[in-house]
Amino acid sequence: MIPASDSRAGGKLVAALLTCDLPRYRDAHRAFVKALVQKGYDQSNVEVITQTPNPDLISWSNSVRKFNAIGADVIVAYGASAALASLREAQDIPVVFADVYGPVETGVARSMTSSGRNCAGVSSKVPLVTLIKTAMELKPIKTLGIISASREEGALVQLKEARKIAAQSGIVLVETNVASVAGVDTALATLYATRVDCVYVTECTAGSRSFEKIVHRCNELKIPVISQMPGAAHKGALISLEADPVEQGQLAAEYVARILSGKKASHLPVATPKRVDLIVNMKAARLLDLNVPFPVLSAATRVLK
Repeated sequence: MIPASDSRAGGKLVAALLTCDLPRYRDAHRAFVKALVQKGYDQSNVEVITQTPNPDLISWSNSVRKFNAIGADVIVAYGASAALASLREAQDIPVVFADVYGPVETGVARSMTSSGRNCAGVSSKVPLVTLIKTAMELKPIKTLGIISASREEGALVQLKEARKIAAQSGIVLVETNVASVAGVDTALATLYATRVDCVYVTECTAGSRSFEKIVHRCNELKIPVISQMPGAAHKGALISLEADPVEQGQLAAEYVARILSGKKASHLPVATPKRVDLIVNMKAARLLDLNVPFPVLSAATRVLK
């Protein structure tokens, strides 16, 4: 990172922290920068710096401490882990969060009407029950395998939601905790050994980085994969329910603009996603020998052929 004193020439400094280097965060940040320029904040009056540290608490915290040291005016945090680290370390700097699945459930915000903290932002939460019920229309699901990570707040919220839905629907869950990419093979072996009918991949980092591998291995055993991660269907998931990363970045820019103009972050409501796609992957369905009923195709906002 560069010292702010000379680079911003009396303008504002916006510091961005990505939980990890994943496409959905990069896409959201590109959209953020573009939207910020459209609102009149360009290189002439705002300096935007970005940190993508290793995905662990010490690295996130160290990045925020650097933001403190150089006098950032606003911190933009992508993902629940980065947002929580920013709130812990950011002193008096307002935090704008994006792509946080369940801001209240993760502890980022105290309510959706106003965060109650020195932060504002946008939720990426979409209804998991819709995803699971749609999958059940293509194939009966008695046993659902889950790839998650107990140390990642967003993934943990998704896991808890899956438990609730399973209890209501009579589905048996087989849970795996994947702390790193190295643990994916062991998780898959556990799921295969228990003969799961479907695999749900949460937004966990290891699942994101190994998603295509997970899909490939599951396809070999005719096991469909579903997810809420942006880009999941294009990487081979049978069905995905995705909040648009571009909208996440655009809404974050809206909040940063409001804060730079004098608004208090704690007084702003948490935004919810409007651009949500239910995507059906027909190629995946063919590989799995599954017929997609017409009601599912009608409900889908996008169909990949």
